[in-house]
Amino acid sequence: MAGLKWIGATLGWTLGGPIGAIIGLALGSLGDAMAGKGNLLGDGNPNTQQRRQPNYRTKPNYRTQQQRRAQTTSGDFEVSLLILASVIIKADGVQDQRELDFVRSKFVELYGKDRANKAFKLFKSISNQNVSTRDVCAQIQQMMDHASRLQLLHFLFGIAKADGMVTDDEEDQVQRISNYLGISSRDYSSIKAMFYNSSDNAYKILEIDKTATTDQIKKAYRKMAKKYHPDRVEHLGEEHRKGAEEKFKQVQKAYEFLQDERRF
Repeated sequence: MAGLKWIGATLGWTLGGPIGAIIGLALGSLGDAMAGKGNLLGDGNPNTQQRRQPNYRTKPNYRTQQQRRAQTTSGDFEVSLLILASVIIKADGVQDQRELDFVRSKFVELYGKDRANKAFKLFKSISNQNVSTRDVCAQIQQMMDHASRLQLLHFLFGIAKADGMVTDDEEDQVQRISNYLGISSRDYSSIKAMFYNSSDNAYKILEIDKTATTDQIKKAYRKMAKKYHPDRVEHLGEEHRKGAEEKFKQVQKAYEFLQDERRF
């Protein structure tokens, strides 16, 4: 795993399946493939690799799914993020420098300059591949917990908005990814509202209608504060816990806005 030593946590489920294949090709294109490449993607035999990996288009039983999701690490999240970010960057057919700068700056913020530089090299190599979004998301949906998938979605909207606007193609791609990840339409709308300016954003963030009563608003706030609390992703490491604080603050701001508007 020498080519990925810069990832702070041990990689788990992303070493196999479609994500493992993408990372392996990216490392190879960087001249970073190692003699122990089989340790990264299996034993080097595609047929054996296929037998060992679960079918990511077939939903496993609940017990198995929960057991697998418990294995998600910071490294798993990071490589998943790199791949999906490359999909969004290419959604409108143009790799805008502002979007690339956003990805780089976000990785510097999360991981520090040295690790971010290495991650960005891998990201650029991944961007040159034709990624099967459905297959990648199927693997993530089965192996990653809900709170971490919401964090991925929040990051992807940030990339799309980095150049000042979200194009229709970018929004369609983010929504498609959200669907593939098994994220509900209400959760999708809540996170989307954090990146748009409209009079009903506060209601959308809290996943309620404008007709909601004061008690319903308070109840919704408690529910959303729990759902987006940074502690929900603490298993991914302190860097991702801090990254989740942005969503949590948006929930707080939405509630405070409605407190002022409704005067309660």
